[in-house]
Amino acid sequence: MLKSLFDIFATFFKIGLFTFGGGYAMLPMIEADVVDKKHWMEKNEFVDMLAIVQSVPGAIAINTSIYVGYKHGGFIGALAAILGTVLPSFIIILLIAMVFTDIQDNPTVEKVFKGMRPAVVALIAAPLIRMGKSAGITVKTFWIPVAAALLVWLAGVSPVYIIIGAIILGIAWNLIKEKREFKR
Repeated sequence: MLKSLFDIFATFFKIGLFTFGGGYAMLPMIEADVVDKKHWMEKNEFVDMLAIVQSVPGAIAINTSIYVGYKHGGFIGALAAILGTVLPSFIIILLIAMVFTDIQDNPTVEKVFKGMRPAVVALIAAPLIRMGKSAGITVKTFWIPVAAALLVWLAGVSPVYIIIGAIILGIAWNLIKEKREFKR
């Protein structure tokens, strides 16, 4: 059990240590380790888990680590995963805070941060595209996530309402589909 807990901690510590750009940028590494290397869950379960962890409050990386840690090691596994996820960022931010005030106006430092921005966008876009494919997004259904994103971004609609609306529309669509199949 202790070896398993250390494995959970080490997996998420490594992911937290080598990922820049926040939780969404961590998703490809989490998927690679949890699904492909460790086989702690199947790909379909990973996609379903992402839907669940995005619908609850909190950072997606923390919510994902809680889910995976709990599934693989129970409550203590969830704690090990949380610590593994948070500790690298905490240590790095602490170190940066200690020296950043001295170097924040350095032109080289500013250029480094500006150079990292496009890479972070790409790191976030890649898992979104992969999740879309895994979720069955096609040319016909592409409008759904685009409409949801536009409603949140431009119209200021709460994601909670969009999730509730999607649930209602999904249930209605499946009921209509079942009714059509039953009539045939």
